[in-house]
Amino acid sequence: MLQFSRWKIIAIALTCLAGLITALPNFFTEEQLKSWPGFLPKNQLKLGLDLRGGAHLLLSMDAKDLRKDWYGTIREDSRKSLRDAKIGFKAIGATPEGVQIRLVKSEDRDNAVTQLKKLIQPIGNILLGSSTDDIEVVEGTSPDVIFVRPTERGFDERVSQAAGASMETIRRRVDPDGITEPIIVRQGRDRILLQVPGVDDTATLKKRLGETAKLTFHDVHERMTAEEARQTRVPLGYKVYPYVDREEGGEILLLERPIVQGDDLVDAQPGFDQRTNEPVINFRFNQSGARRFGKFTQNNVGRPFAIVLDDKVLSAPVIREPIMGGSGQISGNFSVESANDLAIQLRSGALPTKLTILEERTVGPSLGSDSVAAGRTAGIIGLTAVTGFMIFAYGLFGIFAMAAVLMNLILISAVMSTMGSTLTLPGIAGLVLTVGMAVDANVLIFERIREELRNGKTSISAIDSGFSKAFGTILDSNLTTLIAAIVMFWLGSGPVRGFAVTLSLGIFATVFTAFTVTRLLVSLWVARQKSKNVPAPL
Repeated sequence: MLQFSRWKIIAIALTCLAGLITALPNFFTEEQLKSWPGFLPKNQLKLGLDLRGGAHLLLSMDAKDLRKDWYGTIREDSRKSLRDAKIGFKAIGATPEGVQIRLVKSEDRDNAVTQLKKLIQPIGNILLGSSTDDIEVVEGTSPDVIFVRPTERGFDERVSQAAGASMETIRRRVDPDGITEPIIVRQGRDRILLQVPGVDDTATLKKRLGETAKLTFHDVHERMTAEEARQTRVPLGYKVYPYVDREEGGEILLLERPIVQGDDLVDAQPGFDQRTNEPVINFRFNQSGARRFGKFTQNNVGRPFAIVLDDKVLSAPVIREPIMGGSGQISGNFSVESANDLAIQLRSGALPTKLTILEERTVGPSLGSDSVAAGRTAGIIGLTAVTGFMIFAYGLFGIFAMAAVLMNLILISAVMSTMGSTLTLPGIAGLVLTVGMAVDANVLIFERIREELRNGKTSISAIDSGFSKAFGTILDSNLTTLIAAIVMFWLGSGPVRGFAVTLSLGIFATVFTAFTVTRLLVSLWVARQKSKNVPAPL
């Protein structure tokens, strides 16, 4: 257990050196780092809102847009329901009173009402007696008119669901890697508060939130252009869409109902076109979307189809051959930065509605500089006290243990700096807990060595046996803590996830330092004392 080959010693030394170099920028200011050579790392730990402050945005959802979208859904569902029941209708359109349906035959009204009532979904809790319907079907004053409209309770539920979906989408957009720890909370009926740590310039942040990123793929009308449709009449089921660049592309007439929607996307990554070297976005559909997209392209070789983002056409390429793999690319005069931002938006999913920024400002740290300084002082005092106790209790081996604990903190800082992870007050609590676990691991090892010495073993044999027998106990205890940290990261959010990240990294660093760094230091000491027959300093 105490034997280290030359390559293992070199590997451990290089790991510790790499960690020290990577964590070193945290001890310098950003201005000082600018003068460093380009090959040296310059990433620093990002401080959270409670330690540094950041951007504060108050966002508002468009309730009118939500109602309009719901009317569109009700219209399509009503049309499908009546067609399936073979009930003729003249027109279906949205009005201030709801979705109005005008039947061909007034005597079909009772049957139509029965079919449309099947669209009603209960909301609330049936067991508690608070259940109600999301929509209602009402007969109009004319015998051939029926109205389908949302109930007030149903619309409130719709807004609540949209707020929840918007908060999750916002989280994925501003924190795609899950390490920034933004604060996202709902305020009132249709407002969302967003606070992002360490952000001084909110331009990129607002750009990511400013688009709903609703991606759809549409069929192009075969014989009629958008200009002809404007002059005569837009065919039923079709709609005129503008290009993103109106001056160059003008408009195009597309089937209003999309072939495939962005909901079927499972991945979107920025890339470069192999022929033109222009920035593009490579996308991939799920199984259902790939099947529909493949069938459409197979049946429409030689015809164009349009890629639409937020009701604006990005491009309308011609289908050269069937696309059966469920993947493709989107081009649209992107820059590298815009392609990356759009890919993040598409991966995070579409916002249910457009968000309007009502308030924008920067906020300072909630703890204040005095609290941060007091926390730093308390940490130094605590670490000094633990160091004194370890040296008093275990002598030279206590110094070895504290050297390993110090390396533990350096490695955690290095990994968090490289990951871009955010350090908050709960994260600092995770670091303190990690120090305790690291010290505890060394105490277990040293007490096992003492036990072996009391059993009459020689110093070298006791040390070797102590490390071997303590390994299983330390691994089991850290494994159970790691499981708890994974659950906290999976189910938690914000500061809870920050604590889980720090704790998880600390567990890996603790196991590494206790059974490599501490053991290596002890091994080197044993090698020097081997010929002197000196007992273990415990």
